[in-house]
Amino acid sequence: MVAATIISVSLVAFTLLGLSYWRATISGIAANAISDRIRVASGIGQKGVGPRDFRNIIILKDLSPDLCGQAKCFKAICAYYCAVNTLSKIIPVMRGWADAEMATCARYAAVRMEQRLERNMVYAAQVRGL
Repeated sequence: MVAATIISVSLVAFTLLGLSYWRATISGIAANAISDRIRVASGIGQKGVGPRDFRNIIILKDLSPDLCGQAKCFKAICAYYCAVNTLSKIIPVMRGWADAEMATCARYAAVRMEQRLERNMVYAAQVRGL
């Protein structure tokens, strides 16, 4: 009984640590600059990326190919965005926190799109060089 309790508490603590690490990684990537070509293509204004810009960035992702084959990098952030959005609708008091988290998700997706376009350009140049 004691062993089961220790294992349960350890699993919960490990899960919370993993989630905190993942969120810190997302925040670190989201802190990078977003280029003007991503802003223009996804319709983001100069005032910054907002929580509602995530949908436009995902539409842009769906319209652009990934020549390097990493198509699954947006699934986790989409799931997190949907979970936070749902939570903000269920608990209106958390709206401020949820908007900040959704804006971070949108910034992360925009930075990842920028990286994807850069990889595509490098890959296309390599193919043309052959």
